[in-house]
This record gives sequence, structure tokens and C-alpha cells, in this order.
Amino acid sequence: MIIGVPKEIKNNENRVALTPGGAQELVKRGHEVYIQTHAGEGSGFPDDEYVQAGASILPTIEAVYDKAEMIMKVKEPIEPEYELIKKDQLVFTYFHFASYEPLTHAMIKSGAVCLAYETVEKADHSLPLLVPMSEVAGRMAIQEGAKYLEKPLKGRGILLGGVPGVRPAKVLILGGGVVGTNAAKMAAGMGADVTIMDVNLPRLRYLDDVMPANVNTFMSNEYNIRELVPTHDLIVGAVLIHGAKAPHLITRDMLKEMREGTVLVDVAVDQGGCIETCKPTTHEDPTYVIDGILHYCVANMPGAVPYTSTLALTNATLPYAIELANKGWKKACKENRELLLGLNVIKGDVVYEAVAEAFDLPFVRVEEHLI
Repeated sequence: MIIGVPKEIKNNENRVALTPGGAQELVKRGHEVYIQTHAGEGSGFPDDEYVQAGASILPTIEAVYDKAEMIMKVKEPIEPEYELIKKDQLVFTYFHFASYEPLTHAMIKSGAVCLAYETVEKADHSLPLLVPMSEVAGRMAIQEGAKYLEKPLKGRGILLGGVPGVRPAKVLILGGGVVGTNAAKMAAGMGADVTIMDVNLPRLRYLDDVMPANVNTFMSNEYNIRELVPTHDLIVGAVLIHGAKAPHLITRDMLKEMREGTVLVDVAVDQGGCIETCKPTTHEDPTYVIDGILHYCVANMPGAVPYTSTLALTNATLPYAIELANKGWKKACKENRELLLGLNVIKGDVVYEAVAEAFDLPFVRVEEHLI
């Protein structure tokens, strides 16, 4: 198979979909790998490392899309890329369709096969291609939240871990999944007073067992959230519903109950955000203030630490990419249900039910395309 890796063009996105090591594994199996020039430099991988690994370098993004049968990316295609995607081309990347209708319609129009990292799902319902970036984003949420609590950056002026004789900051984490767990670990390690909320009681029991003493667990419901938000300094939204738009757990009216300079970090922004006042921001302009409350809603948080993120992502995606390249998308998805669940749009049809529901679009069973 011919695999193309374009340079990411989303604002301040420095990750790349494939490391030189990943390229070498594909080349070893007889596949052709084409990398857009400078695609890996933001992650610390220059062109010559890809060449040494057996890949070829192409000068433009247009050349990569034109050549490839399978496109591997990190972030969803953005508007300048829509017309570059070809009919029947396999695009393997994060899409987060349910949060952005124009992208969904563009991919339907393209006639491409869209296999989304975020909906590849194991039998235990874990999301293996979302986990590494969720780990990065969860840890970064605390790192960024601690920074923006500083007064010059419009926060409350609180040191997350406090000092002897002064209480630490209070951190509220909404969601006890991968993002929330990693956020809680980081916040606890920095000495904060942490509360993590979830609707899953067995999950709360597990977290209560494994977390340090400065992490408390609390059942998530509107009443309890309203009770806690006025007293917390940093609130992290870490809620995910597989392939669907995130629910609004923090509503606009709750902002008036918070103290000025409270920091909100919405890691769920890729899926529409679990904070009603959330809107996607960039690393170039990451924050905004509403009602005195600082919002950090960067849609590609792991892009700020691209070396770590690219290695972590390739570790997870490469086995699936090899399977797709070896067998073709149709055979691979027939034989591997994890990949099958990653299919969102196939040749003009929406085949992932949550995406169809999000925009009231016709839903076609994926099996109809695998006959």
C-alpha cells in the first residue's frame, strides 16, 4: 500500500502521524511511505531520518494526498485539505466528527473512507488510540491550569500545592476516565486538594483505592457539581462519550457562583466541550475570560509537547496501520472488530450512529460496505 503522511497545518500543531521508526516498520513489510518535507521537524524528526528509514520525501501537501492510498494524520483535516482528499482514499486520523458538522459534510462529499482513531474500540470498551493522547492531555491540564492560576495570567494567584502554613489550591476533575485519572495523579503529585467526580460507582471505588490521600472521590450529578464549583480554584472537564458530543456539566449560570480568577480547562473541547461556555482555542491564543472566569480550551493540547506525543501516538497506531496496509481497509475491518468500530464515514455514508444522530443525518450500517 502507498501511505502518505502530510505535515499538520492546524494552528501550532507540531505532531506528526508517523515516526521514522514507524515508517521503517511499514517499509519493511513492502509498503511505500511518503512524508511531506518538514512534516516531522516539529516533533524532532528531520527528513533525513525518514529517508534512512526507507521513506520518500515529497515537497508539498498536494503531492502527498495525490500519491497516497492511505493518509495518516494526527488532527482532523481542516478546510484547505478538504479538496485534497480523494474518492476511495483511506484517511486514518482523529476526526471527532460529532463536534464539527462542516467536517462531516466535507468528508461525506469527498467519498473517502474515514477511520477515526477516537472510535477504535477494544472488547472491554477501552479506546486504545485515544488513550495515549488522553494521558498527555490529562497531565497537561494540570500543568496548564497551574500556570494560568498565576495572577499575571488572570488567575486567582494561587500556588497549586500551597506552602507550609498556606492551604493548597482546590482542584475539581469532572470524569474519572483516562484524562481524569492522569489529571488527578498530576494534581495530587503537586500537592493540591483534589476531588474527582464520576457517575460510575465501581470506578470511584477503584480510584479511591489507588489514589493518594489528597484525592477525594464524589458522585457526579448536577446538585453535587453546583455544590463544589464555588469553592474550587481549578476545574478540569474530562468527560467523554464515545464518538458523541460531550454533555454540558458546567453551565453558563454556574460561572456566576465561582470566584473571580477560577480556571476552567476543558479537555473535552474536541467533542464539543463539557463546559457550556467552552469554545475551541489554540496554543497561540489559548485563553479567554467570561464573567471573570478564565477558560483554557485548546483543542490540540498534546501538540504543545510533540516529541512525547508523537512517540506515544505512533506506539498505539502503528499496529493498526500495519494491519490496514497489509490487508486493505475492508479485509482488516472485517477481521478486526476494533478497526471496524473506527469506521465513521465510508464513501459518502455515515456509518457511525452517534455522528449521524449529532447532525440528523442518514445512518447506514457499516456491514453494508463490507459485503
